[in-house]
Amino acid sequence: MNLLSDDVLDALASRAEAADSSSAWPSESLSVLKSAGALGWSIPIEFGGSGKNTIELFRGHENIATACLTTAFILSQREAAIRQLLKGPAHLQQRYLPGLASGDDYATVGLSQLTTSRQHMKPSLTASRLDQGRYELHGEIPWVTGADQAKVIIVGATLDDGLQILVALPGARQGVSYGETIELASLTGSRTSLVQCDRVAIEVDDVLAGPVEKVLGAVGGGGLETSNLALGMAEAATGYLEREVEKRADLESVASHFRVTVDQTRDRLHALAQSPKDADAAMAIREECTMLALQATQTSLLMAKGAGFAKPHPVQRWTRQALFFLVWSCPRPVAAGVLSRLMA
Repeated sequence: MNLLSDDVLDALASRAEAADSSSAWPSESLSVLKSAGALGWSIPIEFGGSGKNTIELFRGHENIATACLTTAFILSQREAAIRQLLKGPAHLQQRYLPGLASGDDYATVGLSQLTTSRQHMKPSLTASRLDQGRYELHGEIPWVTGADQAKVIIVGATLDDGLQILVALPGARQGVSYGETIELASLTGSRTSLVQCDRVAIEVDDVLAGPVEKVLGAVGGGGLETSNLALGMAEAATGYLEREVEKRADLESVASHFRVTVDQTRDRLHALAQSPKDADAAMAIREECTMLALQATQTSLLMAKGAGFAKPHPVQRWTRQALFFLVWSCPRPVAAGVLSRLMA
């Protein structure tokens, strides 16, 4: 059962090209989801949310990605922030979750400096210890989606002894500044930018976790949520192929192949989402979903021919957007697996 009506998904799809190509924040699309109650799905009832279960969340966010990947990506960063808040102290949950559940506030994350971005360099965001459990942040956070829209940014910083902390950084805190929105090849409406921290004060009640050696634990495959959005891309392209079969019977075997593959992959992804964490399995399904998104969208472009290469045809957008999964939270084992398949 879908959490969103066809009318809601159609409203997102009608705005998807603008969200992808314009640097304007897609506030109308987010308002549609707010009215549909989607912004409270992952938040417990006691904070004003609806507390949907894991599979409901995966299906709902896949549906959003199928309609508008830009909006789904924005929400994925919000969801990542919510997951960290739900693991943190009660006072931070009380401070931020009600506003997120209502849709009045936006939260995002700045964690790539601890996971896949700039790992061969010195830490880009560092924290200095002050007294009484306080810290001061220095440096930059390279990739933050919707930074200038966020009430709070969940960020990770490295101390001089190599330990790490996770903090809930208020977006308006003195010393926080934002770079220009990065002109991405797609998903431009995500307003992804660099965030700079110049002696930003972190109070003891801003700290979510740490200091510990690896504050995020073992991170592999970009998370199953990333794979789920790639699956949404493949679903969009597969749906297009199925609709084309009504006009071109010769596409039936192609559409059937992708329908079976997408459905089987979804079943495996959902099974993983309900089982104990397995980093190797998470990376394997990420590789599979990435390849499926690439193959399905490029097949849809091949079938659409020149018409699909012209804006605003959705196929050209899906094909560009699928490339994002090659760079978004794509650790080395996943990259190596995808590269091996591309060279086969």
